[in-house]
Amino acid sequence: MPHTHAERKAFWQIHFCVLLWGFTAILGKLISLPAQALVVWRMLLVSAFLAVLPRVWRGVRALPPRMIAIYAGIGAVVALHWLTFYGAIKLANASVAVSCLALGSIFAAVLEPLLTHKPHAWSELLLGLMVIPGVVLLVGGVPLHMHTGIVVGVVSAFLTALFAVLNKRYVHGADPESVTFIEMLVGASFLALVSIGYFGLDQTFILPDCRDAGLLLVLALACTLLPFILSLHALRHISAFSTQLALNLEPVYAIVIAALWLKEHRELTPQFYLGVAIVLAAVFVQPLLLKPKRAA
Repeated sequence: MPHTHAERKAFWQIHFCVLLWGFTAILGKLISLPAQALVVWRMLLVSAFLAVLPRVWRGVRALPPRMIAIYAGIGAVVALHWLTFYGAIKLANASVAVSCLALGSIFAAVLEPLLTHKPHAWSELLLGLMVIPGVVLLVGGVPLHMHTGIVVGVVSAFLTALFAVLNKRYVHGADPESVTFIEMLVGASFLALVSIGYFGLDQTFILPDCRDAGLLLVLALACTLLPFILSLHALRHISAFSTQLALNLEPVYAIVIAALWLKEHRELTPQFYLGVAIVLAAVFVQPLLLKPKRAA
C-alpha cells in the first residue's frame, strides 16, 4: 500500500478510474445504437469536449507534422479497437467482451519486443501459453451463438495491445490531452468514413433517442474524460507496477457489475468463469514477473 498522503490519494484515484472504465462495457450493452454509430458518437463527443481547452490547441500547434501523423494513425487503431470491443458486446455480452479484453496484456508482451526490436522474455511467452486453457474453457462455457463475439473480442484485445504499445513508444514529450484530441478526432473521422462506405450514412450518424443520448454523455464524460484526467494526476504519484495491477482489475469490476446489473451470469456457465479465472491469473502474474526487471 502507498505510504504518503499523495500516494494514498493517487492509489484510490486510479482504482476509481478503473471502476469507471469497468462501466464502459455495461453502457455499451445498454446503448441501443449499433457498434459503429456508438463509437463514432463517443469519439466525437470526447474530441468536442477537449476542443474547448486552449492548452489542447497549443499542444497540437507545438507538434511536428510527423508526430501528428503518427498520433492520427494510432487514433485509427483506437477506433477499430472500440468498434470490435462494442461489436463483441453486441454479438455476445459485456462479460464475454471484457474477458477477451484481459488478453490485451498478454498480446502486449508479445508485440512490444517485436516493435522495439528487443528479445522476447521466456516468462512472458510461457504466460501466453498459460492463457490457452483458460480461453478454451471460456469458449466452451458460453452458448454457441456467442462464439463470433469471442473472436471479435480477441481481435479487440490485440488492437488494444497494439494501441498501448504504440502510445507508450510515441507519447513521451507531448501533451497528453492534445494527443488524445488528435486520436479521438481522427479516429472518429476514419471510422465514420469506413462506416459510411460499408454501412451507409444512415447507419453511421444515427441520431440517438433521449435515453441513448444520456448514456452516451455518461460514457464520454464520466467513463472517458473524467478517468483520463484523474489517471494523469494519479500516475505522477504511484508506480507503473501499481498502476498495472489496478488496471488488471477492470475485467473483474466489469464482470461483477454485469452479473449484478444485467444478470449476465444466467447466460454463462461455471466453466466460463473458471476460464476467466485462469486468464486473469496469468494477467495478474505478469506484472509480478516484470517487477524485478523494472527494478534492475
